[in-house]
Amino acid sequence: MKKLISMQVLQTCFSYRSAAVADSHISASKPVKERILMAMVLLLWGMCCFGKPPVSLIPEPAKVEWLSGQFVLSAATKISARGEDAVKNAALFNSFLQSRYGFSLKNHNGNSGIRFIVDTQMPPESYHLTIEGEKIILKGNGAGLFYGVQTLRQLLSDGQTPTFPCLKIEDRPRFAYRGFMLDVGRYFFSTDYLKRYLDMMAHYKMNVFHWHLTEDGGWRIEIKKYPNLTRKAAWRSSTQITYDGASNRIPHGGYYTQEQVKELIRYATERHIAIIPEIEMPGHTLAALSVFPELSCTGGPFAVPLLWENGTWKLEDDIFCAGNDNTFTFLENVLTEIIDLFPSPYIHIGGDEAPKSKWKVCPKCQARIKAEGLKNEDELQSYFVRRIEKFIRSKGRQLVGWDEILQGGLAPNAIVMSWRGEEGGIEAAKKGHHAIMAPHQYMYLDYYQSTDRPNEPAALGGFLPLEMVYHYEPYTPKLTSKEHSFIIGVQTCIWMEFIHSEAHLEYMTFPRAMAVAEVAWSPAEKKNYPFFLERLPTHLAMLDKTGWLFRIPEPTGWEQMRADNGNVVLAWQPPVDGAQIFFTTDGADPSAYGKEYRETVAVPLPEDGLVVKCVVVLPSGRSSGIYVKKTGEASE
Repeated sequence: MKKLISMQVLQTCFSYRSAAVADSHISASKPVKERILMAMVLLLWGMCCFGKPPVSLIPEPAKVEWLSGQFVLSAATKISARGEDAVKNAALFNSFLQSRYGFSLKNHNGNSGIRFIVDTQMPPESYHLTIEGEKIILKGNGAGLFYGVQTLRQLLSDGQTPTFPCLKIEDRPRFAYRGFMLDVGRYFFSTDYLKRYLDMMAHYKMNVFHWHLTEDGGWRIEIKKYPNLTRKAAWRSSTQITYDGASNRIPHGGYYTQEQVKELIRYATERHIAIIPEIEMPGHTLAALSVFPELSCTGGPFAVPLLWENGTWKLEDDIFCAGNDNTFTFLENVLTEIIDLFPSPYIHIGGDEAPKSKWKVCPKCQARIKAEGLKNEDELQSYFVRRIEKFIRSKGRQLVGWDEILQGGLAPNAIVMSWRGEEGGIEAAKKGHHAIMAPHQYMYLDYYQSTDRPNEPAALGGFLPLEMVYHYEPYTPKLTSKEHSFIIGVQTCIWMEFIHSEAHLEYMTFPRAMAVAEVAWSPAEKKNYPFFLERLPTHLAMLDKTGWLFRIPEPTGWEQMRADNGNVVLAWQPPVDGAQIFFTTDGADPSAYGKEYRETVAVPLPEDGLVVKCVVVLPSGRSSGIYVKKTGEASE
């Protein structure tokens, strides 16, 4: 049997159990003032008891013991590695040192310097790291050594003389499945750009890339048996960019050859990331039907749609005919090539938002309902999914679908990805099925990051600030501790209805993806939002330095700004290391007339309140939007 190396990344999802179970479910509906007060109390308590750590780690490790002293790294430092995985990760670390500092470390077999050790007795993906004055020891199992290297990279100082703080870390992930979904069906991104994303995923210990490859808006993967899927269905003449349905009239398209797919899988596997392909069915199929209209209920004709209007394609024909056996022949042929390409044990078939109005009047679909003894169109969808699930299982793989696959009855071995809230995941877990939590209220990064819409680029809708993402708790109290074991992980999703550039995608991704990483990796009891905000500026500065775009957060302390005894106290910290803050209190534009904020300022409060405006300017020169807050008795 062909050895499927990257399957190891995901197979632990069935046996893996979390290290800790959350004691409570933090709701986003909790009163804002109460949450702010709680956050400030936690921050003050943490600073008093522990002090600020010397470096900033994201995600926060399970256990950290800070020691005194530091390890000074130089070209004279020696490195040793025991075991094949240790040798690979030592080489990876050396490559990082060469690119950042211009030197690499020489190998030796001694006990001093830096030692990489494979320990198969440790839990999967876990690592132990000890840094003392004369030595560094990194032990891990499987991907654990790789994640230990990512921690070493974050620990390394940014000065001319590279140093590590002395410490001890015992770390392992909370969830085995830590996913990131990118919708390339609506908007195509090159494999070179996807590799950049995989690098960033790996750095923050995310381990599943969910690749949404087909949509109404485009078919993005080469299928050799059906070449017209990419010759025709991968292209459209324009792309909608605004809610009013306006088109930019710029042609768009692209697809991935099977050789490109293999290369991306290899690249991801080296970074301990599994790629799960998604081929949408029975709905979201207009691109495929534009090539094969005979697989629809009506016969077409169809075309790849150009406009996304008011939250819908306004189409009811984007669904395969469930009464046509040729539909299943086509899908089985496509899935055969997909399964041959992808070593992932999971194959995602979508299953969401399937419009059934055409099924209700389709003679073939109605005949299928009668022949199979089904009650209605929901059970017809269940029949569709069960038939595909049986085929996928015959190939040794497991079906994953969005929570609509619960409608009409769940296929025997299907995994539910819950996006319409937590209900789908709860229902699946109660029935003994594995589930992945991806509720849109917390995990959809194509939602707005601020209610100040003029400062924000176009988004699908909703409001999902950084704090709400961070506070998401996948272990809902609606499940018992035993049922929690069926929640194998969490996933964040980015849909491309309104995201049509790399810059826009990055702006929507960061820093919220860092919060997702901590939700997925760190123990529930270690989560602390004020402490996360303390650690975040270092990481955002790294993104700025390496050319990544991101939403520049408001200054730390911005939301806590209040009137007190006739004054408004401005007590801020830059949200990015090295950034400057410019502000005004007279209504003027701070980007043109702002005064640089350097220390705490008390501003007299006028009777009608005070309007404070600010901009944050990064070391690279990029500026935030203009943030505005009115403070006064009437607004308190």
